[in-house]
Amino acid sequence: MLKQTLQQKLLQKLSPQQIQFIKLLQVPTVSLDARIKEELEENPALEDGSLANMNDPVEEYPDHDPEENFESQDNEFDEEFSVDEYIQEDDYNDYSTSYGNDDDDDKKEIPIAVQDSFFELLQNQLDLLALSDQDYLVGQQIIGSLDDDGYLRRPILSLIDDLAFSQNVIAEEAEVESILKVIQDFEPAGIGARNLQECLLIQLRKKDQNNPIINQAIKVVEDYLEEFTKKHYDKIEKQLGVDSEELKDIINEILKLNPKPGDSGASTNKQLHIIPDFHITNNDGILHLTLNGRNAPELRVSRNYQEMFAHYEKAEKTDKKMKEAVQFVKQKLDSAKWFIDAIKQRQQTLLKTMNAIMEYQYDYFLTGDERLLRPMILKDIADKIEMDISTVSRVANSKYVQTEFGTFLLKSFFSEAIQTDSGEEVSNKEVKKILEECIANEDKHKPLADEKLTEILKEKGYTIARRTVAKYREAMNIPVARLRKEL
Repeated sequence: MLKQTLQQKLLQKLSPQQIQFIKLLQVPTVSLDARIKEELEENPALEDGSLANMNDPVEEYPDHDPEENFESQDNEFDEEFSVDEYIQEDDYNDYSTSYGNDDDDDKKEIPIAVQDSFFELLQNQLDLLALSDQDYLVGQQIIGSLDDDGYLRRPILSLIDDLAFSQNVIAEEAEVESILKVIQDFEPAGIGARNLQECLLIQLRKKDQNNPIINQAIKVVEDYLEEFTKKHYDKIEKQLGVDSEELKDIINEILKLNPKPGDSGASTNKQLHIIPDFHITNNDGILHLTLNGRNAPELRVSRNYQEMFAHYEKAEKTDKKMKEAVQFVKQKLDSAKWFIDAIKQRQQTLLKTMNAIMEYQYDYFLTGDERLLRPMILKDIADKIEMDISTVSRVANSKYVQTEFGTFLLKSFFSEAIQTDSGEEVSNKEVKKILEECIANEDKHKPLADEKLTEILKEKGYTIARRTVAKYREAMNIPVARLRKEL
């Protein structure tokens, strides 16, 4: 049975401009340059002002309220299009110099040493061996099957199948095992192992076998690896018949080994290069905030496209192709102006949000003492700047600030409140700091259990459950007391 009804719905939809702004807002400075280059390549109506003719007469682009909704732009788009709006030579590059650019010294690239990759290093060692063509192909297959840690996780039978299908090589299991033993003798030591135990044994067996400590270490890895990983040292002492000092030497020998030999070849090429989005400096007790404009080049609407549109608009538009050309140019000009406006609004929003965080945590940014961090949640900053919580979240999750005592992710300044016995609300960062200090100063022969840490915090006025202490300890990547024990 068909039925017709009237229904009212209230829907909230994001305009294309709002979506573009949201996406740009969550992009960190280190990635913003690539995003702008991508837009420059896609939109010929958008130009890099530093490369364009800067002698053109320009008119200052009017400031745009960062909190202003894009509804006005949507209305303009729906209304009759005005040519005059696009033939004006607006200057959109004022945003890039509003907060100051970095010094030239900061723009120097970090030199990276050129060296062979991990797999190239193994391939070079394989090339030096006198192998038959088939054995060489088997060796290549094994090297190509290693993971980033240097382990061979695939079964031998799977390698044999791969050789048959991809290389048309029929190999026996014993033959593959033999070549694998050859590769396990390559550098770095421990490469080609199929598990942690085999990896450690390969490294130990390359050492002096006449050393009794080495022989005992081999026995521990072969027979008591589980007890070793769980630090049941008393059991190992009884089984080996050694005292604590001898066991300490054996354990230290094992700890010198590399559990991930594949990382050693590539670690030098891995760089964690963070470009801060903000800089906070302390000028005689007064904090000064600047926004990093390094990856925001001067952008402007193309003069050629403006003139092209003016020409098309004056021409006869009876031809279908001419109408399509006018619409295309208009779309590209619209897109260029929207992108420039979104970049400017992004920087204004970032600065406004970071300024509110700095004011809220003023005492912390003066000294760098984590104990001075006030409890702060996203809603506190959102209310302060009169923006949505999601906007603050996008800023905090991917942006860094450089201070005189380090560079930090904005998200790290947010924390929940904990009430002390005196009724004062403090940040859980303060509790974590106390826990960290207690564990750092503990007797490693008798590390503090979570129950003891709970008692210490209670004595200091922080009444917290043991499970909460365990949660904070795990959040700081600190293992349980038994795994912190040392001989």
